[in-house]
Amino acid sequence: MTSQSQPSSQPEIEFDADDPVIQSLAAGVPTTWFRTDLDFAEVALRRIVAGPDRGVSPDVGVEPDTGVEPDTGVDPDTGVDPEIVDRAAERFDRFAPWFAATFPETAAAQGIIESPLIPADAAQADLNERLGAELPGRLWLKRDDALPISGSIKARGGFHEVLEYAEAVAAEHELNLNEPATYSSEEFRALAATHRIVVGSTGNLGLSIGILSAALGFAASVHMSADAREWKKELLRSHGVDVVEHPGDFVAAVSAGRAAADDAPRTHFVDDEDSRSLFAGYAVTALRLKKQFETADVSVDADHPLVVYLPCGIGGGPGGVTYGLKRVFGDDVHCIFVEPSEVPAMFLGVRTGLHSAISVQDIGLSGATAADGLAVARPSRFIGPVISPLISGFATVSDDVIKAGVGVLHQTEGLDVEPSATAGLTVPWRTSGHLGEGVRSRNATHLVWVTGGAMVPADDRRRYVAEGLDLLPSLSA
Repeated sequence: MTSQSQPSSQPEIEFDADDPVIQSLAAGVPTTWFRTDLDFAEVALRRIVAGPDRGVSPDVGVEPDTGVEPDTGVDPDTGVDPEIVDRAAERFDRFAPWFAATFPETAAAQGIIESPLIPADAAQADLNERLGAELPGRLWLKRDDALPISGSIKARGGFHEVLEYAEAVAAEHELNLNEPATYSSEEFRALAATHRIVVGSTGNLGLSIGILSAALGFAASVHMSADAREWKKELLRSHGVDVVEHPGDFVAAVSAGRAAADDAPRTHFVDDEDSRSLFAGYAVTALRLKKQFETADVSVDADHPLVVYLPCGIGGGPGGVTYGLKRVFGDDVHCIFVEPSEVPAMFLGVRTGLHSAISVQDIGLSGATAADGLAVARPSRFIGPVISPLISGFATVSDDVIKAGVGVLHQTEGLDVEPSATAGLTVPWRTSGHLGEGVRSRNATHLVWVTGGAMVPADDRRRYVAEGLDLLPSLSA
């Protein structure tokens, strides 16, 4: 181990600075790490044992389940209750009538919050030519940019935690928490107005928390970092959400939000660094995706592997999705986390084994990126230690490639998204020769998770597209 000196106010961090992968990350160049020595999914999932589900605030009188399997050697603070995803799916189902009545755009889907799954044949053909290689298998897009109401991967997790808190408030006051009409009643809204939900965010999680909190009648505060888009702040304010701006990065915003919520009465802090409730909400999508693939007549099995490319910031969204996918598809799915070259927080944390104890600045990177939703310099203290045994690989991409991806999707598929949503678009072309024979075959399904974009204002959208089209000539994997 080579000791890396830190500023005097920080503890000394030790990691192997001679590791060629770490050296590549430190140089800010595109880096890929495929992990072929993972345990079988069944074994890894068994090790992710039940632990306290801290998604509900103790302020509303709900006692967490603290049961943990004995003799596992796993810290109960990092365990996952194996029923957490099924409970989250049931919660979304209970609230579906309320969503359908409250948000007309969800009525056609009977209030189910889910995004389209589409083939991307035109984008695949275009990228085959631009990258000078043919991708075996077929490219698909999971369009979380089109998720109803909040338009990003963060919506499922953010919505779930707000709904869980709403049920806890209803239960405390002996209202019928299983009746959707409860949450539109004057009695509930009057109670909700006396409670506050607080979160720190770079933007998209704040949007989901703020919009849904306001719809239920809760007061809400979103602490936002300097790199958050101005339009996201204004949109939150238009819903009556209190936006608190901070000059620092995402971690500073989360810390400020946590401090503001500490000891405040009837206040629930949504901890993007350590929330089981967010995690469970993200994971529910795997149950829906299985049905979508079946409807599309796409097989996922040992002969038809699924490779999923997930843009990663702090890790909560991709971590929850990965957990859900592994529960549903087991060893037939491979999850790749993709981060900007200047902000490979989860990659660095897992590679060094230090997880949230190390930040990208510790290896000399700036932490700055045009993909604002991925601008997180230090990873989740929960996701890395728990979910890393399920992650098949990591990749970093430059900001220019991320921006060019916006141009590719605009030109080939007619989709306009925010830059962070395209981080994984070219990475499938790097997987050839890795992750087993099946991934190299034409039977493979490559699924790029498009994480946000529907709510981007028209002027910003046009600017993203123009910049992306200008960068197309220099596109690389």
